[in-house]
Amino acid sequence: MPVDSGCFRKAEKLDCSEMTDGYVIYDGIRDRVHFLNPTAAIVFELCDGAHTAAQIARYIAGAFKLGDAPQAVVEDCLSSLQAEGLIEPCATS
Repeated sequence: MPVDSGCFRKAEKLDCSEMTDGYVIYDGIRDRVHFLNPTAAIVFELCDGAHTAAQIARYIAGAFKLGDAPQAVVEDCLSSLQAEGLIEPCATS
């Protein structure tokens, strides 16, 4: 699924539990369990309807002191989260 310049928000009806190595998310609608590593958990948390893929990539670059923003990695993560029904695109707030 293509990731455009819009924002994303978390899907409804998700039960999120923070673990030492990321998140465990239960999707009650699809009866599925998802395990997110720490980086995917950060990307997921920033899906609050206010951050674009580029903004999330810049945040990750700053948080991990990277030279360049990992745009492609963040877009892949967003695509995966969207394909699994954990996030959905929304209008920029």
